[in-house]
Amino acid sequence: MSSKITIIGAGSVGATIAYTLSGESIASEIVLIDINKEKVAGEVMDIEQGTCFRDPISIVAGEYEDAKDSDIVIITSGIARKPGQTRIELTQTNVNILKSITSEIVKAAPNALYIIVSNPVDIMTYVFTKISGLPENQIIGSGTLLDTARLRCGLSEHFQVAQKNIHAYVFGEHGDTSFIPWSGAYISGVSVDEFYELMKARGKDIQALDKEGMLTYVQKSGGQIIANKGATFYAVSRAVCQICSRVLAASDSIATVSTMMHGEYGIEDVCLSTLTLIGPNGVQGKVPMRMNKAEIEKLHASADALKAVISQIEL
Repeated sequence: MSSKITIIGAGSVGATIAYTLSGESIASEIVLIDINKEKVAGEVMDIEQGTCFRDPISIVAGEYEDAKDSDIVIITSGIARKPGQTRIELTQTNVNILKSITSEIVKAAPNALYIIVSNPVDIMTYVFTKISGLPENQIIGSGTLLDTARLRCGLSEHFQVAQKNIHAYVFGEHGDTSFIPWSGAYISGVSVDEFYELMKARGKDIQALDKEGMLTYVQKSGGQIIANKGATFYAVSRAVCQICSRVLAASDSIATVSTMMHGEYGIEDVCLSTLTLIGPNGVQGKVPMRMNKAEIEKLHASADALKAVISQIEL
């Protein structure tokens, strides 16, 4: 696979995405751009010196114009979340940073697929959609793909079953109003509740699932990691690389990424995560999943919380 990927921002997340991509066959050319020229030069040198163990790849520290002909542009720029700080508190500062970046990068790479990673990611995706002038199919927010990965990790540990056998998702905001639509949570085609009963009948030593506890685990994992080590970057980098792989693949995939809502579930003019069809042509639309009334209400509550923040920011 021969593709060019540009990453804006060489902080912990951006640099880790570049490093992760350098070890895979997703990209043949990586451009890393950051306002801190010494930092980005050091990151590129460090990553590049490990590429002798793979097929040749070009990794450069660049400027906006070097993003020309990129297949994908990943935006990670912004101030990192501090211990105890919510994603929403970051909003206006990171929106202003995004506004300063958008016109420059879109001018250089108007045909790229854009993956927005900067937090708060749903609002940043919304802002980029509104100010970039690009077709919406070119814009994907990383959304709750990481939350979904955390959920599957937690369920895998609880039920002692491989993560690849779990099909369960986190919907809504990448943040405190996210929720798990348990109506659509399955383990190899069997509902989570049924799977528990089946495993108990087989004599497996597992406890009944605490669904509220699992949601807390998903929502608080990022904060716990930040408290323990100062930042989160490994898992989110894997999630972003997964999006890259999917949009460069031969066929479409379904993922919980953040894109503009157009009446799905009765929600409009906000970016949040539900099942979304993505692939070589970018975003192909939402895939409706059957949810009960309470779950739909939670999705509306998440949308309303995001809209309340959007109404307070300066676009």
